[in-house]
Amino acid sequence: MDRDIKLKENERIDDLQLKGLKIIQDTNGFCFGMDAVLLANFCDIKKNSLVVDLGTGTGIIPLILWGKNQIKKIYGIEIQQEVSEMAQRTMKINGLDHKIEILNEDLKEIFNVLGVNRYDVVVSNPPYMGRGNGIVNPYDRKAISRHEIACNLEDVILSASKLLKHNGKFYLVHRPHRIVDIFCILRQYKLEPKEIRFVHPKVSSKPNMVLIKAIKAAKPELKFHTPLYVYKDNGEFTSEIHEIYGLDNKI
Repeated sequence: MDRDIKLKENERIDDLQLKGLKIIQDTNGFCFGMDAVLLANFCDIKKNSLVVDLGTGTGIIPLILWGKNQIKKIYGIEIQQEVSEMAQRTMKINGLDHKIEILNEDLKEIFNVLGVNRYDVVVSNPPYMGRGNGIVNPYDRKAISRHEIACNLEDVILSASKLLKHNGKFYLVHRPHRIVDIFCILRQYKLEPKEIRFVHPKVSSKPNMVLIKAIKAAKPELKFHTPLYVYKDNGEFTSEIHEIYGLDNKI
């Protein structure tokens, strides 16, 4: 590990409690959330796969995927220069910068950089909110992460389709109210929805996240997973969330 990495103002290093992996986060910026952790856990990745994470942010999804799978290489794509530079430093402190490569590129054009029909798996935790949902500052890092400013859902799915091999897998986390849009756009770009799992805050609540697996050029057949509940009625995490996060309720 490279221990000479210097932290900037408001940055901290968090221990992921996963094979000694650590991540740099900006306490004033957009830190990773549960959606990224659940998406990484939802992915089923074969040994020696080539993986691309579209909109990687601070690099949390590549780190978890690396810690839980035997992956050949992961490319994390992030359009925000400051955020991508922080993710690059994270990979250096873990000694993984040759295995997890963070690229400061626009995901809408990334297939021109990485090539087409080459990758086994593409994952994405994209912005959930459309441009019309509230007033946002287009230069704010949190806004770019949450709102469709730099890209929209179709941009993400189109790039995923171009990057993937025939029968390659695409994993996505999003909001349930966008599910019709998601399925229509997936099929438009020859990504067939194959598995879906709804995430509920608790048993009595409607879902607030949805995890989707699609396969390029696959035949139609959709498998529904049992719902994932985050909290018990007493406010504690459920046993499945404990299992996903591991030791001491961390990743």
